[in-house]
Amino acid sequence: MDAVTHHSPRVQRVIVRTVVVPVTPPLHNAVGTIATAPLVLLDLHTDHGVTGRAYAFAYAGAALAALASLTVALGESLVGQPLAPAALTERLRARARLLGTDGLVGMAIGLLDMAAWDALGRAADLPLARLLGADGDQPIDTYCSLRGWSAQDVAAQAGEAVAAGFRAVKLKFGHKTLAAEREVLRAVREAIGTEVAVMVDYNQALGVPEALHRARALADEGLAWIEEPVLATDHEGHARVAAAAETPIMLGENCWSAADLGRVLAAGAGDYVMPDVNKIGGVTAWMAGAALADAAGVPVSSHLYIEHSAHLLAACPGRHYLEYLDLAAPIRAAGAPRWSDGRVMPGLAAGAGLEWDEDAVARYQAA
Repeated sequence: MDAVTHHSPRVQRVIVRTVVVPVTPPLHNAVGTIATAPLVLLDLHTDHGVTGRAYAFAYAGAALAALASLTVALGESLVGQPLAPAALTERLRARARLLGTDGLVGMAIGLLDMAAWDALGRAADLPLARLLGADGDQPIDTYCSLRGWSAQDVAAQAGEAVAAGFRAVKLKFGHKTLAAEREVLRAVREAIGTEVAVMVDYNQALGVPEALHRARALADEGLAWIEEPVLATDHEGHARVAAAAETPIMLGENCWSAADLGRVLAAGAGDYVMPDVNKIGGVTAWMAGAALADAAGVPVSSHLYIEHSAHLLAACPGRHYLEYLDLAAPIRAAGAPRWSDGRVMPGLAAGAGLEWDEDAVARYQAA
């Protein structure tokens, strides 16, 4: 027997690259305009010839090099270790305990975990959803995360999304006045009617008193949820808004661990949660957090990362919505979820199925 086959796959090396891809059309929110997406691309090679792939959205160009450097440093500490994602992630969290595992460190750990799970699925020749015990043919409700800000732009984008098959759309809120937000909602409803679900996302733009005021004022608009109206770390403030609002409150994309999501749930900070697979610590932590939410009876949606998220939601009994905001499209050759009558299902390729378009990677390589 060949020496390579005497053991399960082990991490052999990590290759990290950075790209800055266009966001077309640009994404506008209460924080500002996102016209480009700085991404860290990871290829985790094993000694069995299997490579796991994943990417992380660095949010700001200034964070790109630091996130890449952290991923390389942490990844090199895994070389020679068995391809056991949960054990690898536990090792990384222990290594970073004194530094802390939030922020960029947490994103680097999450990225390595995501790639390790992808590699494990490829080694087993199973889609990630099936590796996690799911039925990969389970349709998942999805919504289109719109990118506009003005009433005209948002209404046009909403119409395009519904024409493409979406049954739900999300608008970015946090305008200076409630009247401006009502204008956007009115334009969207005129464009798509009342049968399509509409969510709004404040991106943490409001203080608690203003959030309470706007939630009460928007109670008659039939919104599916109000997302992160106040600071993500203000669990008590979110709980106050959730208790007073008739519209469900959504949060969770800024949780840095399953334990962090557990604190959100314990505080009653929201009616729904949407952990981000990269920020929370990868597939391992996302599934752990989803289990906590399921035990609490709180529905779980996803944030970004449509390739991994479709598999995770398929394996989540309390699945709610997949957020469709496809930042990696310019450099992805394969791995997007499958469409089915306005819903999505995980891809059928092994792992998460991500493949890079190498010509595009070279074209958008960060300077």
